[in-house]
Amino acid sequence: MTKRALITGITGQDGSFLAELLHSKGYEVHGLMRRSAVPVDQRLGTLAHFVQVEHAELTDAAALQEIVGRLKPDEIYHLAAQSHVQYSFQAPEVTFDINTTGCMRLLEAVRKSSPESRYYQASSSEMFGEPRETPQRETTPFHPMSPYGVSKLAAFWACVVYREAYGLYTTNGILYNHESERRGEDYVTRKITRAAAAISLGLQETLHLGNLDARRDWGYSPEYVEAMWMMLQQDKPGDFIIATGETHTVREFCEVAFAHVGLDWEKHVVVDPAFFRPIESHLLVGDNTKAREVLGWQPRTSFDQIVRRMVDADLAKLRRANAD
Repeated sequence: MTKRALITGITGQDGSFLAELLHSKGYEVHGLMRRSAVPVDQRLGTLAHFVQVEHAELTDAAALQEIVGRLKPDEIYHLAAQSHVQYSFQAPEVTFDINTTGCMRLLEAVRKSSPESRYYQASSSEMFGEPRETPQRETTPFHPMSPYGVSKLAAFWACVVYREAYGLYTTNGILYNHESERRGEDYVTRKITRAAAAISLGLQETLHLGNLDARRDWGYSPEYVEAMWMMLQQDKPGDFIIATGETHTVREFCEVAFAHVGLDWEKHVVVDPAFFRPIESHLLVGDNTKAREVLGWQPRTSFDQIVRRMVDADLAKLRRANAD
């Protein structure tokens, strides 16, 4: 029997990779999208030929309940979020309404209309913020350092409550930073790879960045969505850290990206105080032992490979754009 999945945030980096993965496994894939003046096929790109679109806002509880009740999905992957840490300081209420209350509305829809659905919540390493231990494990106490981290933590606990109080199958994937060629251009990693490509082609001269010493545990998005799917195939729900166990600085990211196109990053990168966060998260690095032992998951793509793939994708994209 064909499985049915509902993905929120399907037009994002993870949503698109997850949709392709599920489609390859024979799933009937539905994607939740906000209504927009931009045509659906343009927003979905290559996913348009197999994704069935459902329109709703995370602020609309009635619409969410109607969709969940009508589809009764075997699996729900809740990836939609206000996912920018910096922006969460500027718009904390919006961040909470989307990330926390949006999650609660979707959980209520599942509880009332499709309690047999398996539910995946996209949690974040930012919930640890200023970690009490390094590396962080599933048992490490949380200490978020941003409105974004707090909003994700509230959603995390909501899933635990609905699991324990109502017996729903809710799983939290605590994913550390993960990148790919599809990363949005407003993320620092994509800013770096796009700038390196543009500067090498003579289309740009400098790149303004914030804290170059910030360290992150960076993995590869296609591998991380595989972990999401693996979590919902387990007999019992649980919470899992998905990480590489390695950290690299923003400076290292610049070094690899610019070196890949034969440039010295120090000649082009400008440190700009405007891009510093009010509070910077400390050393976030995950212990993926549980994921390896229970799911059989482990990262396969190295940090350098990720950066170089992103630069190559940006080079190709800029060359096409300038050839038109």
